[in-house]
Amino acid sequence: MPQHDLLAAIDLGSNSFRLELGRMEHGQLVRTDYLKETVRQGGDLDEQRNLTVQAMERGWDCLARFRERIHGLKASQVRAVATQTLREARNREVFLHRAQDILGYPIEIISGTEEARLIYIGVSQFLPNDGERRLVIDVGGRSTEMILGQNREPVTMNSYRVGSVSWSQKYFPQGQFTPQAFAQAKVAAQAVLEEALALYPHDLWDKAYGASGTVGAVADVLGLAGWTPGQITRDGVAWLIQCAQAAQHFSRLRLEGLKEDRRAVLGGGLAVLSALFEQFDIDALHVAQGALRHGAMYELAERDHSGMDVRDASVHRLAEKFGVDRQQASRVKVVALQLQAMMGPDEGAITARVKRKLAWASELHEIGLSISHSDYHKHGAYILDNADAMGFSQPELHRLSLLVLGHHGKLRKLDVDFEDTQVIEQLLALRLSVILCHSRRDPDMQGLHLDCNRTEKVFEFCCPDDWAERFPQSHHLIRQEIEAWQKTPWTLRLQLAPIPH
Repeated sequence: MPQHDLLAAIDLGSNSFRLELGRMEHGQLVRTDYLKETVRQGGDLDEQRNLTVQAMERGWDCLARFRERIHGLKASQVRAVATQTLREARNREVFLHRAQDILGYPIEIISGTEEARLIYIGVSQFLPNDGERRLVIDVGGRSTEMILGQNREPVTMNSYRVGSVSWSQKYFPQGQFTPQAFAQAKVAAQAVLEEALALYPHDLWDKAYGASGTVGAVADVLGLAGWTPGQITRDGVAWLIQCAQAAQHFSRLRLEGLKEDRRAVLGGGLAVLSALFEQFDIDALHVAQGALRHGAMYELAERDHSGMDVRDASVHRLAEKFGVDRQQASRVKVVALQLQAMMGPDEGAITARVKRKLAWASELHEIGLSISHSDYHKHGAYILDNADAMGFSQPELHRLSLLVLGHHGKLRKLDVDFEDTQVIEQLLALRLSVILCHSRRDPDMQGLHLDCNRTEKVFEFCCPDDWAERFPQSHHLIRQEIEAWQKTPWTLRLQLAPIPH
């Protein structure tokens, strides 16, 4: 089977890790393989919100098996995303460092809003574009995502910290299914979800859909028990709660279709569903075919085949929201990309992804000016580190924030890896571009060149011999830039040379 057109999405969820492989055929995603393992990391966060060693090892072992299946795929064919448990875990970097080495691909920790957006995209791909207004709900292990949307477009997206694993641990700690425990769990879930009442009123949606694990597991059991297949009703949830209370303990619960990995977290999931049905006046939750991983796969296909990237739109929205000078941003972007290309070794060696990241940083480098002209680069970095930008993972936004922080000012205290040549070249290209465009006019690039000796960690900025005389302010700023790089492992040199005739 050809590998070049395969797409792979990995969802590192709180209860399960999932790998789905597929390919696009006539605009539709066709599954070729699917693997799921119950890792249950969400149940192994200690009181300090650190993942236990055992939880990390279960995750690493699972990812090693996933790697065997996706071995040979390019980075552009694979997207791995992590959700609430790794958003919460204070020692997530310990897990991620080894996890990425084992998997062989980057792992993105996505925000709750981004998770909700990808869920809706995944769900909507399996539904018609008929104008229906949809409420999509995904009850996960440690969070519940709620989305309003129409056709392919999500409109309102939020994530709430209530889920099947966390609620089972908190309200059914010994696995006892008592009426009191269900009542407490339901009320607690409603308290968390109360802030969503104003955002998801019934008059804003026509039909409710449920995605992924908890919804799928509950619907399977109800369908086999004679309830309407493919949907969950309020009465169905109430009946399952009665069954659980009759069994008194999850280990004694015998229901056809209830998988072993769901048994221990069923109580929490049912309590959350019961709260949702009552609080948002839902009569029936229809089981959706799509999920988070499908949304991630569709975006992979769009990024690399159609040229569309939702992150471009997010950058434009941020620039507009914070009143960025678009002409200056465009000017800096053009020059920065020219300088990056000069460092080659040839322009074709610089991937579209690397160019795109420098372009985004250029477009947003002045985003902090809306707060203050003083230390605006610091304000810009803060905005990006705390923004919910569709399509971006948290590490991506942080890397972007570092470029924005580093485009101006001292380099010595910048928290970047100076051994990462790609980042350092992006940083220098952006800093030089800002200098060359300091007058807010298009700079004269004739005769300018930028070389990079990666072995010796030396940059050489070459200019015509009359350049310093023609552009004294730019020459002064370049001299200051040379001094700034002296306090790093890298060296920047200025060479003035006669223009060849």
